[in-house]
Amino acid sequence: MVKRYRMLRLVLSAALAVTGMLHASGAEPKDQGPSVLVKLTKLQQGSLPKTITANGSVQADPSARHTVMAPLSAVIGEIYVRTGQEVAGGAPLVRLGPTPQGAAAYTQAQSALQAATQLVERTRTMLGQRLATAQQLADAVKSQADARATLSELNVEGAGGPQILRAPFPAIVAAVSTSPGAVVAQGAALLDLNRPDALMLELGVVPEQAGAIRVGDAVNTAAFGKQPVPGKVVLCGRLVDPRTGLVPVDVTLPPGQFLAGEAVQADIVTGEAHGYVVPHEAILVNDSGDPYIVQAVEMVAKKVPVRVLATRGAQDVIDGPIDTASPLVLAGNHQLDNGMRVRLAGPDGASAQ
Repeated sequence: MVKRYRMLRLVLSAALAVTGMLHASGAEPKDQGPSVLVKLTKLQQGSLPKTITANGSVQADPSARHTVMAPLSAVIGEIYVRTGQEVAGGAPLVRLGPTPQGAAAYTQAQSALQAATQLVERTRTMLGQRLATAQQLADAVKSQADARATLSELNVEGAGGPQILRAPFPAIVAAVSTSPGAVVAQGAALLDLNRPDALMLELGVVPEQAGAIRVGDAVNTAAFGKQPVPGKVVLCGRLVDPRTGLVPVDVTLPPGQFLAGEAVQADIVTGEAHGYVVPHEAILVNDSGDPYIVQAVEMVAKKVPVRVLATRGAQDVIDGPIDTASPLVLAGNHQLDNGMRVRLAGPDGASAQ
């Protein structure tokens, strides 16, 4: 029993001696704390296009808009078209009838021409009888010509009967501004027409972005459920629309791709951003709203603040004080803090260590 007690004392003394040696040499194993299972990826330099996304609607090019106006005061008869209808060149649009005043003016013009014609005949007969002079005949002929011109003008304007206004070119009826039975004055707008092959996209961008846009910038435009089609900036306004608080931007469109009034989203390409191309899942945001990434520096997590220069789809271009030799943490990055150990996930998601 005494022997066993002495043996235990020897073992305990040896253990304490080894512990003392470890303390003295600094070789004592450190507490490495918890680790997080992650997936890593290598950093890759590259570029993505810088884009500004804006929303707008398809409208007719200003040069392709035409307003049909009343050639004279008239009563609206039948309207042959509706808003949104596509019509061929020369197709009937609206029938105009003379107003009571126009009809009365036409009747008076007819009477004036008849009286002037009779005067010419009578004066010519009297001149043969030497009862009138040549000057009197000349005056009568002039009065007849004036009366004929007045009647012809009223005829052209439709005062003599119904007149049908026709489309001056193949068009889409953008608006109908009148209704049957309405009495309209000369020059009143009746219909608005747009050329179907001359459409453009009218966008609005926030003032902070407008300065980066230039005429000629490439644009990818797409409506809901449609494939993107190319366009080009033809106008970038330098004032803010007070109704919307946005700066107007006009974009060309290929013919036959969109309908007038259709809502469209556009990505305006303003240049290229160069840096490190990373998956979007690699970007995290701290409590202050600033973006950062997590790198595995010798398998220890390190948060690195970054700037996001451009985004396209599921990728971002970033720059910042990045350690180019250390991989980027993807899955599991949101669980990490500075100094935490990381361990790699295998192909099946389990720890590879």
